[in-house]
Amino acid sequence: MTEAEVDKTEVLFKALSADDPEATEIESLCMECMENGMTRLLLTRIPYYKEVVIMSFACEHCGVRNNELQSGGKIDDQGVEITVTCEKPVDLNRQVVKSDYTCIKVPELEFEIPSQSQKGEVTTIEGVLDRSIQGLEQDQTLRRIQDPEGAKQIDEFVVKLKDLKTKKFTMILEDISGNCFVENPNAPAADTGATMKRFTRTAEQNEILGIYSEQASPSFMDRDPSDLLQDLQSEVLQFNTNCPECNAPCMTNMKVTNIPHFKDMVIMATNCDACGHRTNEVKSGGGIEPTGVKIEVSVKELIDLKRDVLKSDTCNVEVPELQLEVGPHALGGRFSTVEGLLVAMKEQLLAHWGDSVTTATSIKYDEFLGKMNMALEAKLPITLILDDPAGNSYVQSLDDEKDANLKVTRYERTHEQNEDLGLNHIKTEDYHEES
Repeated sequence: MTEAEVDKTEVLFKALSADDPEATEIESLCMECMENGMTRLLLTRIPYYKEVVIMSFACEHCGVRNNELQSGGKIDDQGVEITVTCEKPVDLNRQVVKSDYTCIKVPELEFEIPSQSQKGEVTTIEGVLDRSIQGLEQDQTLRRIQDPEGAKQIDEFVVKLKDLKTKKFTMILEDISGNCFVENPNAPAADTGATMKRFTRTAEQNEILGIYSEQASPSFMDRDPSDLLQDLQSEVLQFNTNCPECNAPCMTNMKVTNIPHFKDMVIMATNCDACGHRTNEVKSGGGIEPTGVKIEVSVKELIDLKRDVLKSDTCNVEVPELQLEVGPHALGGRFSTVEGLLVAMKEQLLAHWGDSVTTATSIKYDEFLGKMNMALEAKLPITLILDDPAGNSYVQSLDDEKDANLKVTRYERTHEQNEDLGLNHIKTEDYHEES
């Protein structure tokens, strides 16, 4: 890759900003009047989300306008379901990013916008309601003549949709591609009005996205499992992948290693020669533990920042003193130290910082970063809490007998946690028989 190509890759997706958007203009055919209109493409990054391609078409001949949004990154490994509770008028201003595969539901009205019925877009919760109202009212004039009873029912339902803006209601966004997002107005603090959970797609949902499973290689499956394990533990495996930052081709290294007093883990590291981006990820080399684990570390001195930490990709991280809560997929699995984990959270927040944030949000960030810097210097005592339903997370003890600043609690998982881990539908006994 030449130097010019590298520079182009680095600026492909810029932060969302009102200044110098650098939209690409393409003359396009208008499907309404068959004259030429103008399509504008903007490659940008949405704060706290990811790279997207925003498309807008306008025809000066007939006045037709539309806009569309597509993800600029890969399809996530899992789908996502976001549940938002709207209690106050300000909640209607939450920004929403929905893809073509987003299904939106309002349980209170038994209202649903099916997946693939609308194009992806950047909007707000109020915008979702307004677009639904506009779509229902679109043909009402003709419908009142041809189907008066049906038109009356739609009018009554539109009134209920409009009344939602003054009532408490719930909006559920389910996206099998995982490319769905709802703004957190309390950032960088936890979002108290919304919950997000990941789910594993079915084979049918994968086919909708164009993802098909590959048959295992017979030569690989015929090998002795002990030989395979020995190869994994003695070699650094390499495979081709794409950089998560600039999407350039690069190489990922993978190694199975044993963490003392814990278990075998798989460490993966990616280094992109094009943009210099580096990532590392850790996954459990074994199965899901019988119980979940909650680890609480009191960070009072500099030595507490040096503890080794293994955070799996199913582990939630919380720092109550900073009002900071990070979901399992935000940082992924990683092997680091307490200090390294805090720095990673800080860097991720700074990386998503954008020019479109409000003054109030900027003040919150300055206060938060001030406290974070004090915690990293052990000048502000904090408690680091790792809650892992799969039980695959670990924090180093500084005292083999009794570590006063480390508390480890094992607990039975809830039905919902087992559902998120895909355990409720696993049949381990008589699986060859039909139930």
